[in-house]
Amino acid sequence: MTTKTAITPTARLIEVFSAIQGEGLNVGTRQIFIRFALCDLRCHFCDSAHTWSAPTTCRIERSPGKRDFEFYSNPVPLPILLESVERQNIPSLHDSISLTGGEPLLHAGFLVEFLPQVRAVTALPVYLETGGHRPEQLAMVLPYLDSVGMDLKLPSTSGETRWQEHTKFLHLCYSSQVECFVKIVISAQTDPAELERSALLVAEVSPEIPVFLQPVTPLAASEQFTETPILAPSPEQVLMWQALMKRFVKQVRVVPQTHKMLNQL
Repeated sequence: MTTKTAITPTARLIEVFSAIQGEGLNVGTRQIFIRFALCDLRCHFCDSAHTWSAPTTCRIERSPGKRDFEFYSNPVPLPILLESVERQNIPSLHDSISLTGGEPLLHAGFLVEFLPQVRAVTALPVYLETGGHRPEQLAMVLPYLDSVGMDLKLPSTSGETRWQEHTKFLHLCYSSQVECFVKIVISAQTDPAELERSALLVAEVSPEIPVFLQPVTPLAASEQFTETPILAPSPEQVLMWQALMKRFVKQVRVVPQTHKMLNQL
């Protein structure tokens, strides 16, 4: 008689740490960040290209905010990640847990196992930061999420074209009644016609969904992934584009990456 051995779920991670959220609807709040490895997008403006592949080890903070990292082999077993997050969860310190990357939804099977347990032991809301292009995987984990920040990729800025996937994704978020918002990175190269198409996409789901325009942080030459430099938009462009989108969507806010101003990870 053969006895089946239970397989412990694992995830390929970059790091786990406590910091201030610098983007979107949760800006300024304190979160436990779980940064997953791997991404299937190659955005021109990406400042996290180190997440595109999985390193042999990941780093996990012992004390929240102290940057006293310990290193673990990848992939990380679920019990170790759960214990690490529980250790970070000092009472009243954090507002939520942030799932970021990379693209966290590439680990959807792991998240289905992990999220019910981490919610039970921490009692913290779970926030997903995602490229917004994997609706099938989103459907798997939606029951365990409290909020979703969906990046909408403009082809002129990111080099990615995902209109159909974004539409399905946002419909799923909104119909599930989780808190959701859309974040759009803009640069000097942004095509205003794509911003109008984005506004119409959001408005078709609901004009009440908040949209955050995020001026790109220019990358150093060594970080560029295209021959064309990624430049921040001018103030005139930003004002014009915000006005354009507000014709269709009620809330359009311009918020740069504030965590970089605070020298946060």
